[in-house]
This record gives sequence, C-alpha cells and structure tokens, in this order.
Amino acid sequence: MHLIITDPWFAKQRAVHISGLQLFAVGAAAVLTVILASLVTYHLVFVHGVRQGWPVATTLANLLSNVERQSQERYLRENLDVMATRLGEMQARVVQLDALAERLAVLAGLPALDAKSRVGAGGVLAHPQYLTMAELSAHIEQLSSHSDVSADRLAAVEGQLFLDRVRKAMLPTASPVKDVLAGSGFGWRIDPMTGQRALHTGLDFAAEPGTPILAAAGGVVVVQEFHPAYGHMVEIDHGKDLVTRYAHASRVLVKGGDIVKRGQHIADVGSSGRSTGPHLHFEVWLAGAAQDPQLFLDASSDGGSKAMALQRATNR
Repeated sequence: MHLIITDPWFAKQRAVHISGLQLFAVGAAAVLTVILASLVTYHLVFVHGVRQGWPVATTLANLLSNVERQSQERYLRENLDVMATRLGEMQARVVQLDALAERLAVLAGLPALDAKSRVGAGGVLAHPQYLTMAELSAHIEQLSSHSDVSADRLAAVEGQLFLDRVRKAMLPTASPVKDVLAGSGFGWRIDPMTGQRALHTGLDFAAEPGTPILAAAGGVVVVQEFHPAYGHMVEIDHGKDLVTRYAHASRVLVKGGDIVKRGQHIADVGSSGRSTGPHLHFEVWLAGAAQDPQLFLDASSDGGSKAMALQRATNR
C-alpha cells in the first residue's frame, strides 16, 4: 500500500509504503487498543459503579446475575430430573431382583426375609414434587445399602445351592450298571446256595461278564480287595457315613485312595467270590447299617431329596 502525503508546508510530496504485514500489525494493534479501552472502561465505570452503588450499574449487574443464576438452576434441575428418573428405574429393577432372590431362597431351603428385614424401595417417580440434591443423595444412599443386603442374600442362596449340588453329587442315585434293571432285591429271601432264609443286603444286577460297573456317586475308594464272599469288591465313601459296595467283579480299575466321579467306570461285572453267575451285587451302607439301594436309585427322579431326607433321618 502506498500513501502520498501533500501539505503546503512541505517543499514536496512524501510517499509512504506500507506492506501487508505492517498493515496487519496496525490493525491488530487497533483491535487490541479497543479491547483494552473497553476493559478499562468496564472496570472504571461498571465495576466501580456497582461497588459505589450507582443505580444503573447495580440494576444491570443484578439483571445479569439473575440471568446467569436462572440458567444454572435450569441446567441443574434438568440433570436432577434425569438422575431421579434413572434412580426410579433402578429401584424398580432392584425390586424385581429382590423378588427373584426370594424365590431362589425358598428353593434353596433358606428362610424368607421377614417384613422388618425388607428395605423399602420406590417412590421417586411417584413423588408429586421435584427432588432436591439432598433428597436424591439420600435415595441413592438407601439404594446402595439395599444393594449390599441383596448381594449378601444372593451370595447365601448361591452357597446353599452349591452345597445342595455337592450333596446330591455325593448321593448314590445313579445306576451302577447302565440300562440294566435290578433283579434280586433288598430284604429277606431264600439263599440260593444254602436254601435257608437270609437277609439280602443289596441289589443284584445280572449282566454279561465285562459289563462296566459305574460309581453310583462321587467319593473316595476306601476298600479294594478280594473277599471270600464278595469276591473282587470296591467300597466308596461318599461322606456323612454313606458307603457303597460293588461286589463279584471280574476286574477292578481303581485302588484305595482314588477319588472317583459319579458314573466313572470302576470295575467290570464278573462272578468272583460266592456267586452263582455273572452279576453285580450293589450295597448301600449308612451309619453302619445296610439300606435298600432302591430307595436311593428311585430318589434320582426327584433330584435326590428323598435320599437326602433318609440320610438326615439316619444321622440323627
């Protein structure tokens, strides 16, 4: 940019050359000067006027303050309403989970909570007035405490269900010979070898030699030996004074101290010992007394509850 300056006092004209960068610097300096002047004016006139109590300045300051405060309150109220709505939805879900937990507790055999132990929930969405921050915080704290109680309740239910599952897994409710029905049952009968009346302390499963003998429940092998009457036999301890015996095997696949699972192949059907033909002689002993194995096998249809009841009654 070229500026030509003429004046009658000058002997000749003067030309001034301004580059683009210089022009930008001048413009920026002008803008900065205006901003600084505005700040100085604001401080000297508006702020000073508010401090001195000038009517116009005070009214304008109050107006600006009210607008800002109303904007903040509106923003806070909108957020509180959203949080209250979400809290109400969470409380409704907690109530549903509590009902489910109570049903599971009854199934697990735990006592139901009495009315005093129940924590009240809900009420946020149905409240006729807006919630304050303090009220919202109180509801959140109550929901947090209630969640802790519910978590403990569910943990107790889980523990009881797991214990029941372990107990049922240790009950001899699985058939020791697959797809074979028991023949000679438990009780008094005529002994086929002596012809005299004698107590038959187990069930006989007639099967071909070599047919797999399966563990009726999980446990620990406590006896694996040859007995003159039982032949090759295995005894498995299932805990709580409950023992199963498998006799007359042709081959045994486990040894004392082994841990076996329900349905595990532990031996093969044979005719060793005092036997008239290939079969499995299966016994169940509870607290040192022979029990009818059919009671336990029949209990498999109801989840083992009958067998568990029999075991509890005998242990008393």
